[in-house]
Amino acid sequence: MNMAAMNAKQLNVTTPSDREIAMTRTFDAPRTRVFECFTVPALVRRWLLGPDGWTMPVCEIDFRVGGAWRYVWRNADGREMSMSGEYREIAPPSRIVHVERFMGGEAIVTTLFAEHAGKTMSTMTMLFASAQARDGALKSGMERGVEASYRRLEGILSAP
Repeated sequence: MNMAAMNAKQLNVTTPSDREIAMTRTFDAPRTRVFECFTVPALVRRWLLGPDGWTMPVCEIDFRVGGAWRYVWRNADGREMSMSGEYREIAPPSRIVHVERFMGGEAIVTTLFAEHAGKTMSTMTMLFASAQARDGALKSGMERGVEASYRRLEGILSAP
């Protein structure tokens, strides 16, 4: 296990292939707790909000293989964005694979949770249908929203 990565609290974004984006972030919490925050609606809607000014009025999660999920975000000015998909693989507390539909595209997302010395490294790899779709996601500035969300998650994880 890469110890430098296990100590990194900032989001690390890489492109393992011409169709993939990988985002890695370490949290100072056991992986069972991090996994729970990725899968329990009451927790997801507290942190997965992107940049400041957004809320998540809809957070539906049927957490089982074949189960669907749907998120709707609302900005203070009333704009809405939505994302949906289905779960393909679930292996608590180490792995989740799901299909994600967002902004007219579809990706297969694999999230891994690795624990070492009480810290959890989350690695989310998104496989897009094409290089163009991957490049569009990169150009959207998605990493700013992901990092803002992960900072919120860190706050939830550090609360007693």
